[in-house]
Amino acid sequence: MSETAIGHYLLKRLSELGVAHVFGVPGDYVLGFYDQMTHSDVAHIGTTREDTAAFAADGYARCNGLGALAVTYGVGALSVVNAVAGAYAESAPVVVISGAPGTNEIQNDPMLHHRFGPFTFQREIFERITCATAVIDDPVLAFRQIDRALAAALRHRKPVYIELPRDLVEQPGVTVAAPPDEQMETRDEAALAEAVAETAELLAHSKSPVVIAGVEIHRRGLQQPLLDFIEQTNLPIAATLTGKSVIRERHPNYLGIYSGALSNDDARRVVEDSDCILMLGMTLNDIDTGGYTIQLNPQQMIRATQGDVFIRHHRYPGAPLGDFLGRLGEATQPRSEELPAFTTGPQATNFPEKDRAMTIARLIGRLNAMLTPDMMVVCDTGDCLFAGVELRVHDQTEFLASGYYTTMGYAVPAALGAQIARPQRRALILVGDGAFQMTGTELVSHCRQGLAPIVIVFNNRGYSTERFILDGPFNDIPEWQFHRLGELFGPLDGYNAPDEPAFEEALAAAVANTDTASIINVRLEPRDASPAMQRLGAHLKERLGRED
Repeated sequence: MSETAIGHYLLKRLSELGVAHVFGVPGDYVLGFYDQMTHSDVAHIGTTREDTAAFAADGYARCNGLGALAVTYGVGALSVVNAVAGAYAESAPVVVISGAPGTNEIQNDPMLHHRFGPFTFQREIFERITCATAVIDDPVLAFRQIDRALAAALRHRKPVYIELPRDLVEQPGVTVAAPPDEQMETRDEAALAEAVAETAELLAHSKSPVVIAGVEIHRRGLQQPLLDFIEQTNLPIAATLTGKSVIRERHPNYLGIYSGALSNDDARRVVEDSDCILMLGMTLNDIDTGGYTIQLNPQQMIRATQGDVFIRHHRYPGAPLGDFLGRLGEATQPRSEELPAFTTGPQATNFPEKDRAMTIARLIGRLNAMLTPDMMVVCDTGDCLFAGVELRVHDQTEFLASGYYTTMGYAVPAALGAQIARPQRRALILVGDGAFQMTGTELVSHCRQGLAPIVIVFNNRGYSTERFILDGPFNDIPEWQFHRLGELFGPLDGYNAPDEPAFEEALAAAVANTDTASIINVRLEPRDASPAMQRLGAHLKERLGRED
């Protein structure tokens, strides 16, 4: 037997993998593990709710490579299911640690509190939304189970579940020989070489090639190889919505977001007129395709995913995305044509104009001019997400959103995790009033941690995206006085912004205040819509033959 307790081993392995913080809410079945945490290199970050702990761990994982949360059995674990499902859908490697009744307590099937059925039910639920589960019930196997779960999270970039009974937290485990490297990817050298050669030939003979980069570049940590490839080849590049900020968005080769009808004019024109479209790590979901409004010829597409390359009707398995990208850069001749100057994002000319009411388009234009290299943008679901598509962040991987799973309430808690993972970055949080009412109380944790995000609340008194799809009184919500939350939350500056001069004054004060969080209550008309949503709406109406 080892002298290392199972709980300490888990904390040690997390620390070795770069996890310095675990988010969560204490509960009796996980208290022993929490106590161990206080004597470890891993710090506990308390949150107001369990689901926001999972959102925070998701944001942390996207910025750090791996995140973790710890909750109690039943009521705690079931509260994180939606957020963990979102991490699974969005490929964020989050370690879910659930305390559990002791192995000696569940004998004879007792009716313990927090129980909701057979003791296997919780694991069975998490098996559906994680890539690996481990119920620690044998000290001899515990260390190996932990290692395999963590390796799976890193290999698949998906959440994993570890259930730790409270009577085994202090139990010594058994040290075993290190398992084979389970993160090794299947590689077919012949297929990889042929895929690179065919792609390089197509690029060399095309007149207007273009790159579209997607979310897998983020999740596989391939942002720098992508940048190297673009600068070696001088190709124009667009990103998908879920891949936003995969390259620094003020790079001269960057077109903007290509997402069908959601796209800006530059991105749509260059991509849809291209005779050779190189898709790197792009997923063809309905969000990244703008509700399947992309206009692309499959005969002109080269699609490289994690492990496979598809070129017209050819498929090359065993060609890992990172290897393909690196070798393609070496095999591709740089293009000598000078690229035209692409737009640098939305503008808000002559902002602020006296007595002019706030609109989403002018708001985004002003924020785009305000963004600095030390800022990251964390965006919630709704029209604030479509509006945020227009922003041009300065550095790569500085835009976070639940872009595909599109769960409301993501931004405020995810920004907590993201800022703790990257303390040198300040978060600009874009959130609708409906989403803020779900999880905005987590702003108090930002205050507690001494963080200074700037929260922009899109206050249009309801669910704007749903209004756009089908309007009705069910989309209206109570109006909160968001700018007064400092009276409740502690060190927090609040501002009310019904018009442009008021917003300009509030924004200047918020930017200058780097000591505490700031929240700006931006009053918008319920029918106001972002330019991206207007473009999508116009396209759908045209396609469906509707006038209004």
